[in-house]
Amino acid sequence: MSTLAAVIITCNEEKNIARCLRSLQAVADEIVVVDSGSTDRTAEICRSFGVKFVSQPWLGYGAQKNFADTLATGDWRLSLDADEELSAALRRSILAVKESASADAYACNRHTNYCGRWINHCGWYPDAKIRLWKNGAARWSLDAVHEKVELAPGATVKHLAGDLLHYTCATVEEHLAVANRYTTLKAGSYAAQHKTASLAQILVAPAWCFFHDYVWRRGFLDGYYGLVICAVAAFSTFIKYVKLRQMNAGENSAATPD
Repeated sequence: MSTLAAVIITCNEEKNIARCLRSLQAVADEIVVVDSGSTDRTAEICRSFGVKFVSQPWLGYGAQKNFADTLATGDWRLSLDADEELSAALRRSILAVKESASADAYACNRHTNYCGRWINHCGWYPDAKIRLWKNGAARWSLDAVHEKVELAPGATVKHLAGDLLHYTCATVEEHLAVANRYTTLKAGSYAAQHKTASLAQILVAPAWCFFHDYVWRRGFLDGYYGLVICAVAAFSTFIKYVKLRQMNAGENSAATPD
């Protein structure tokens, strides 16, 4: 049987990390946690599970995960966020890969729990993610937000049975705080690429986002929280372009002599 290292990055994840680590015990030969300055009980909880715990100042999402990957050993890498856990079916699928693999990387469906409810639409499910790969077959992109797995040339991908369970925001207020942080990062990334935001874009893009998620992706079937999720997504789209326009205006003002 091949060996597998699970890799996780953390910062103040005491409410989630134990659940994540428990789900890995049956499949991971090694667990590496890279922490970026937790001030809660994250370190204490991690060490109680016997993981390799390393402190590293924040490098950015993709860069932090790539750094964590260099600390792991073994034939396979399994990347999880602290607020995720493996379902029983996914654990069985991963064990089967360790016994006999037929691809270089594997994706799985991610099922998200929002405010205590499992979300089945809104574009949030099945939400397939590549999270398991042979050592050297993939790495994380360096996007400011929503980093992606980049496969090595020629690497093959298959899909695993079972869900990756994702426990996201417990309250709408938490969701709005996350949206505020991510829209700033995304707008900054766009500004660095010299992108602009027109008034038409600020008006049309949020409306399209809401229609796409709530109607086309059937977010209405998730009831009240489906409405909330789609409305926050539309608002985030609006704020992202407003922030981009503000950033561009600030740059232009700074470039203009008094």
